[in-house]
Amino acid sequence: MKCTWNKKTAAFLTAGCMALGLLAGCGAAPAPSSAPAPVSEPGSEPGSEPAQPVWGKPEPTPEPTPDPEEAWAQAGVQFMDWLAAQPGFEGFDAQVQEGFPYLVCVNRASSCTTVYTADEAGRYTRPYAAFVCSGGPDTPTGVFNTPVNYPWRLLSGPCYGQYATRINGPYLFHSVPYYTQHKDDLEYDEFNKLGTQASLGCIRLAIADVRWIYENCPIGTPVVIYDDAQNPGPLGLPGTLQIDPKNETLRGWDPTDPDPANPWGAEYLDGTAIRTAAAKADWVAFRASDAFTQNLTPTDLQGWSHDSAIEGTRG
Repeated sequence: MKCTWNKKTAAFLTAGCMALGLLAGCGAAPAPSSAPAPVSEPGSEPGSEPAQPVWGKPEPTPEPTPDPEEAWAQAGVQFMDWLAAQPGFEGFDAQVQEGFPYLVCVNRASSCTTVYTADEAGRYTRPYAAFVCSGGPDTPTGVFNTPVNYPWRLLSGPCYGQYATRINGPYLFHSVPYYTQHKDDLEYDEFNKLGTQASLGCIRLAIADVRWIYENCPIGTPVVIYDDAQNPGPLGLPGTLQIDPKNETLRGWDPTDPDPANPWGAEYLDGTAIRTAAAKADWVAFRASDAFTQNLTPTDLQGWSHDSAIEGTRG
């Protein structure tokens, strides 16, 4: 009996201890966890230099904002030097001509017209403004001086252009063509081609831009027409406006025409020109003056616009 009791007791005690051990290992609540260790920054691996904590990194010194006016001025000098080395323009010195404050340069290949004014050395290297335009394969290249201008001009087609300034021979600066000599009869499909090769040789511009040339560049102003498909000019290529051919109320008008009868909003009158600080100041003063709506071509309206799907283009 004594031996049997001892075996049973030992077995019972052994089983009880095992059960208590299982309960202690599986049923106990986990101890509260500690705060997670911070994630190592790059460079904190063994053997590397200790990294600064994220909150201890110094703020980077911001790069100074470049002055666009200075960059444009430098690009203007570089352009004139480049131009003088091109075939057909050898020796072009860009010296300011007395009585002519501006040089008008047309990049035929890029459909961009850039106006330059005098620098401190008396050369036309200072970019003033850039206008989007349209020339064509027959547009001549070279150096010219404007001989005459016209408020309206009969063009090939026949069609008509506002604020025309002759460049050389039959080639002019003028507005996008009109079917008739009425401000509300614009060839709107042709307006939507500004910025592309689209003309028979003349240089087309929006009214805001071609009127600026008409009023600010006296007869005799030097004009350069050249090709550079890679670089439109120091100021870049301005954007374009688009006319909805289905909008019969607006489509017959150039959006930038300052005529008070123009149904387009005043927000379009600036056009898309890229202007330097000097040009912006001059333009703002001009828009605020009575001169902005003076000396306009007569408000002779047709009351409707030709449908280009029927009429087609004339020039």
